[in-house]
Amino acid sequence: MDAIIDVTPAYLAGFWTTLQLLVISGIGAFIVGAIIAVMRISPVPSLRAFATVYTEVLRNVPLLLVLMFCALVLPILGSDLDYFPLALIGLTAYTSPFVAEAIRSGFNGVPVGQAEAARSIGMGFTQTVGLVVLPQAGRMVVPPLINVFIALTKNTSVAGIFFVDELFKQTNAGARDNPDAVILILLYAALLYLCVTVPLGLIAGAIEKRVVVMR
Repeated sequence: MDAIIDVTPAYLAGFWTTLQLLVISGIGAFIVGAIIAVMRISPVPSLRAFATVYTEVLRNVPLLLVLMFCALVLPILGSDLDYFPLALIGLTAYTSPFVAEAIRSGFNGVPVGQAEAARSIGMGFTQTVGLVVLPQAGRMVVPPLINVFIALTKNTSVAGIFFVDELFKQTNAGARDNPDAVILILLYAALLYLCVTVPLGLIAGAIEKRVVVMR
């Protein structure tokens, strides 16, 4: 029990950093992902091609490699950012294509006739997406989006390798400093992660049930 008391201040500080990584990169990934999703269904071929390449490349590259690029290559290219914002850039870039695919799946779930009807009354692409497709796709998109953010919560642990003092890094230090209580130390860290992922999972499940009923 003494080990738990000893690591609690560091754990809480690391947990706060993890939450910051989750919220900030989650918002960034949602914004970038929404733009990429719209580009994927755009009538402009060059936009569709860019969005497709962006999605396929980042979805198939390991997160560790993306964060290594941000932490090691960006400074060589002239960036003077600290490791925390560099981690945010990496997590945002890595997560955004998964967000884009979740949003695009919602777009694809809207009957094609809805968009055709909107265009037949003179609506442009932006109006059709914003006023017709997006409101209908929104409720279908939320559950998969929450699953993406649950994955992002766990992915923040990789940032600890690159000198970001988040929860995983503090767990590693706590286990090293308390070798006689490693199991307890790890369970404590797992409980803190579950404090984020379990509520998100419950919210996703509740929304998914409502969507099924509404259908």
